[in-house]
Amino acid sequence: MSGTMSYTRVAPITHQRDVYPIPITALAFDPVSDTLWGGNNAGSLAAYHGQSRIQGVFFPVGDDLPVKKVTAGDQLRAVAGSGVGLGAWSKGGVNKWYFRAPASSIVTFASHPNNSHTLISATSASELLMLNTTTGSPIRTLSAPAQLTHLHFSHSLLISGSADGYLRTHDVRTSMRRDDGAGEHSVKAHLGGVQGLDSASNFVYSIGWGLRQSRPVTDQFIKIYDLRMLRPLTPIPFLAGPSFINVHPRRPSTLIVASAHGLVNVIDVLNQGTAPPEFYQVESTAYVSSSAVSPTGEYLAFGDADGVIHILSTNPGEDGLHHPFNGFDGQPVEWADAPEPLPDIHWDDRTPLNSIGFPYYETPLLSTDTRDLHQTSVIPYPPPARIPAQVLNTMKTFDFVGYASLPKELRGKRNMVFGGSKNKPEGRFRSNKTSRAMVENAGSPDSPTSQLHPSDIPREYRKVEIEYSKFGVEDFDFGFYNKTSHSGLETHILNSYTNALLQAMHYAVPVRRLAKSHITTNCQREHCLLCELGFVVRMLEDARGINCQAANFCKTISALPQAGQMGLIDYGRETADADYVSKIQTFNRFMLEQLISEGNSFPHNPRIVSPTSETNAPGDYIAPAPAPITQLFGIDAKSTILCGNCGARRDKEGLAHVVEMLYPKKTLSNETPLPNDFASILRNALVRDMSYRATCQTCKLLTTQHSRRVIPSRDLPPLLAVNACVYSDDHLQYWLDGRNGRFLSPRVSVRPGTETSQPGGIVEGVDDPEAVVYELRVSTSSSKIVVTELKGDVRIPETEVQSEINSPWYIFNDFMVRNVAEEEALSFPGTWKVPAILYLERVDVRDSLAYGGLPEIRDPAILSRDSSISQAREKAFIKHENLRFEELPTPGTLVAIDAEFVLMQQDETEYRSDGAKKMIRPSRFGLARVSVLRGDGPKQGLPFIDDHIHTSETIVDYLTEWSGIRFGDLDPQVSKFTLVPLKVAYKKLRLLVDLGCIFIGHGLAKDFRTINIFVPPEQVIDTVDLYFLKDRQRKLSLRFLSWFVLGENIQTETHDSIEDARSALMLYKAYHGFEEQNIFDAKLEELYREGRRYNFKPPPVPGAAPSTSPPPQQFGSPSFTSASTTTQINPSNAFNFLQSQYGLPRNSYTSGPSTTPSPNFFNPPHFQSSFPQHHQQQQQHSHQQQSWRSHR
Repeated sequence: MSGTMSYTRVAPITHQRDVYPIPITALAFDPVSDTLWGGNNAGSLAAYHGQSRIQGVFFPVGDDLPVKKVTAGDQLRAVAGSGVGLGAWSKGGVNKWYFRAPASSIVTFASHPNNSHTLISATSASELLMLNTTTGSPIRTLSAPAQLTHLHFSHSLLISGSADGYLRTHDVRTSMRRDDGAGEHSVKAHLGGVQGLDSASNFVYSIGWGLRQSRPVTDQFIKIYDLRMLRPLTPIPFLAGPSFINVHPRRPSTLIVASAHGLVNVIDVLNQGTAPPEFYQVESTAYVSSSAVSPTGEYLAFGDADGVIHILSTNPGEDGLHHPFNGFDGQPVEWADAPEPLPDIHWDDRTPLNSIGFPYYETPLLSTDTRDLHQTSVIPYPPPARIPAQVLNTMKTFDFVGYASLPKELRGKRNMVFGGSKNKPEGRFRSNKTSRAMVENAGSPDSPTSQLHPSDIPREYRKVEIEYSKFGVEDFDFGFYNKTSHSGLETHILNSYTNALLQAMHYAVPVRRLAKSHITTNCQREHCLLCELGFVVRMLEDARGINCQAANFCKTISALPQAGQMGLIDYGRETADADYVSKIQTFNRFMLEQLISEGNSFPHNPRIVSPTSETNAPGDYIAPAPAPITQLFGIDAKSTILCGNCGARRDKEGLAHVVEMLYPKKTLSNETPLPNDFASILRNALVRDMSYRATCQTCKLLTTQHSRRVIPSRDLPPLLAVNACVYSDDHLQYWLDGRNGRFLSPRVSVRPGTETSQPGGIVEGVDDPEAVVYELRVSTSSSKIVVTELKGDVRIPETEVQSEINSPWYIFNDFMVRNVAEEEALSFPGTWKVPAILYLERVDVRDSLAYGGLPEIRDPAILSRDSSISQAREKAFIKHENLRFEELPTPGTLVAIDAEFVLMQQDETEYRSDGAKKMIRPSRFGLARVSVLRGDGPKQGLPFIDDHIHTSETIVDYLTEWSGIRFGDLDPQVSKFTLVPLKVAYKKLRLLVDLGCIFIGHGLAKDFRTINIFVPPEQVIDTVDLYFLKDRQRKLSLRFLSWFVLGENIQTETHDSIEDARSALMLYKAYHGFEEQNIFDAKLEELYREGRRYNFKPPPVPGAAPSTSPPPQQFGSPSFTSASTTTQINPSNAFNFLQSQYGLPRNSYTSGPSTTPSPNFFNPPHFQSSFPQHHQQQQQHSHQQQSWRSHR
């Protein structure tokens, strides 16, 4: 459920006053004080107060009979079981009044919402009683059509549930009788009786009993009715059997349903298909006997047959603050009066004995034995243990005796108490409605993976892995691990160890701006990391919290030969001791070097950083700017080398982009300790004061050389990329938190120079008076858990920090993202956290960087340019026509898209000794063909992109049956089609997304995911969602929809992306026509109903001539007659109708009308002549496309 917080268990209430546990039969939260009221099976009512759940007053209300219902307001009202009576008590336990119905018993009651002086109750004599809440005296008696078991007031009506399973509405304004003589409205909701009901707005929800073999069983459906006419709506299944139902007080569309076995389901009625299900399990060995929801919805209480009250809360108190039950500091709790202190008696011969008082005894007196005063007919005891399901499934019945053999897995386990399951929790899947992990760890993300030291390593720093269900990686619940607006990156692809560095560069604003600018240029490299980085940052910007994957970036790494030579390619076979810390630091250097070469357009590089030398006079020569990455990270320093023998000095110019940390050597006891703070160590890493043995070029001897770098403070770069270089435990000790605080600080002052002993740096013989302040932007580290994994603590730029967030620091653990405090981000509490890479941003030049010279305007000419690398392309196979200048897309332009893929890598599956299998890595597909069609205008339906994609990787399977791609189609030497590199096709799609085009297609979510591009949901119209009913839980194929709706047979032999995109476009047009006539819902219901008849598959196409037999007519939908002609539109001429209405061209790639008869009730309706024929009207419709989402 979007926008909600998960519930977690808090300490239960286990107060017991009796020898045997007494079931809790009624619960109610006090709306005006921090109190929970609980009634038990013995007829007593108790109050539990505050954070510690201290038991307060305890008094009888039910004459030793179970308390059936209790409500709390200005006073307490309770009704006891067996209908003894109904009464009101003060919150201190004083009885105000008590009413007993003559010749009958009270079954239930409800308080009038608008009249606080009136109370409605139902009796066992099928009557309704109106009582005065002040005195308890009856005001009016009304007859009821049946015995009412539940009463509930909505905003305007009284709703009753009866023992015969009916729901009825009563008018409360005229004493529950209608003035129009219509009487109450009623509906048969359940066969065996109503078990619970609640309402919100104009909807009423009920649970009840059904009948199976004339015996009552729990109805497994939650019934929903429109309160105005009691019109039934789609019920909600709850297979565990609902026993309690409540509406969330703050979210009227949210239901909280619980079963007698403790399974709790939080259901968003309006977003069942999109919101992830929330399931929780009450940890009880007995049955749940009562439930209640706090006024704010933050607490859920469940009483069980063992007398324990279990509480779930969205605020478990981890912040150290107690959140009251009622949400605010209300009325003070009424405590019992404290006993008066004992008098101080001065004893002498005249002291009277009566001043001493009655003695205090420590042992029970005989007079306290009241066993004869208790009822012995009702003996409270816990219910027997439930029979295991394995036994019930194999049980055989003879007469009235059931018997079954004890299953093997239960042998030896009878009468044993288990401390809890030690099994690994199940993965979190959207389709898994019984995930134990969701129940056990709903408060915070827990990685579904093995853990080496769970007691030492915080949960958010542990290794996270994607688990795979039968529905693939799309079924994994990424949203559980990231509830922020910042997107994480997935891990199921090779080379995903670079995720942390990608996040670091994304949130380094200058690098992000440079990468986004580069993708607007005409880069000719097929494998360009800077281009792929630009695509990734654009994807992360658009996703806004939705998980992304850097598949194309990681694939480009494997295509670079230098990466393989440096050991940077992840082949998926790394051992448990793989050193990813060293690998990511090596990749950091490699990455910056690649970005320098790929982004260098010398001598035409834009100048991002202003020259730092002295002011130039007019006419002075200014050297061309270096590569943009060099301007941002480059450290242009002069190294001074001094010979220890002859004293010869020589200077050497050098350029570095990464700072390698140098740690002080251990000093002897008689030596002065070197400074070991972060600023000093960073300064020494910049200056690099070193001594080494080398041959002097002057004296030609092997001597000790002293080397030192001279860097003026003004020449320090805007960004510092620092490799931590922690290669030993001694190095790590500098980073660990100690008594003096943290080693790492958010800001550091750097002042490089030529003399270590002087506080100020000396540059060219002059003291450097200024220090440069750097602010930490990114801290990348790793956790030592089985296989080392990299995480990134990132400081979000100030312009992107949300106002309600207290800290700008976030931890990016692949797809797990969480906001953390600055202290946590910068601390290193133990040896499990090892630093890897730091990015620091220079504060004084951050706002003066000039981005005006970077190209930012996207050139749409790529959509009009015909490019192909195929040397054997034939004109007959060119099925697209490039866009002309006047056809270039604008925001809201409709385009139809479809793509075909080939298999690049088989899935990796692990088989275990017990026969179980686990998917290690899913199959990897590659884009093989993409087709984009015009969606409006005079050429609508005509492709303007139809590109086959060249790949240098080995193709495992062409999947010809589903893709239409054959061997040689992707080979530049023999391909007859338009063939382009992947980056060219990707740039076209990226441009269409940035221009605001609306994409129409079938099953686009998986296509876009495989292409590795994120398209905002408001720019996607998916026909698989248009023609979909959530309650049917089945999505229809494009082939079936085309045959049934359009009367066309497609995908008869293989798939064609142009044909599929065109069919999706026609389905969208047909949808609009049905919506205009307000018949789409009815047609969709018929589509599903009749689709079941055909098994949702079109019949096979006959090999002979088209069938002349008429289509089936038994569905009751007449053929549509166009207003402009008398010709009836049947499925046989459905395509011609759409062609005439929309101008869809019949090209060589169309398959023509269906030769298989199809039902004619789905005839394409008549569209008004003004239906989008012009671009302006189409743009208006495209901006209104969001209506279908809310409508569905």
